[in-house]
Amino acid sequence: MSDELDPLRESAAPTVTEHVPDLQLQMLVRLVAQDPEAALPITLVIGGGLLYGDLISHKAWTTDWARSLHGVDGAGAQLLERFPEQVDQAVVDKQGRRVPERLPQWIHLRDATSVVGAGGPVLMPLWRGRLADISGWSLGKPDSSLGDTADNGL
Repeated sequence: MSDELDPLRESAAPTVTEHVPDLQLQMLVRLVAQDPEAALPITLVIGGGLLYGDLISHKAWTTDWARSLHGVDGAGAQLLERFPEQVDQAVVDKQGRRVPERLPQWIHLRDATSVVGAGGPVLMPLWRGRLADISGWSLGKPDSSLGDTADNGL
């Protein structure tokens, strides 16, 4: 048997794999996108940690993000005022003509909490991440009373 056909012999070249988003999560994000006022509690597993908050549409996230930019102080603050609109315009310019609607590649949360390792939780008013980076998810948020029960030895 030649080395080329031997399935037990590994190739010297590394194999490149691409993370693929969960189709059901993509469909859920698409569903929430239909109503900018909608919000669903969700828990995500990312990089070995938990992230939970309210799943919102891209439009709701952009609106809240633009509002938060108005509160930024400093010498370059006025540059941020039109930033969300400029990003949206750049996306339209890059895509050119109207293309068929693809499944979402990004997920947006409001009032997100990140819990990783023994460190304390990190609170974020707005969060945006790639769907391909999520390794697990569940509707709802963790029950905070569970931590109290474990501490009491029950």
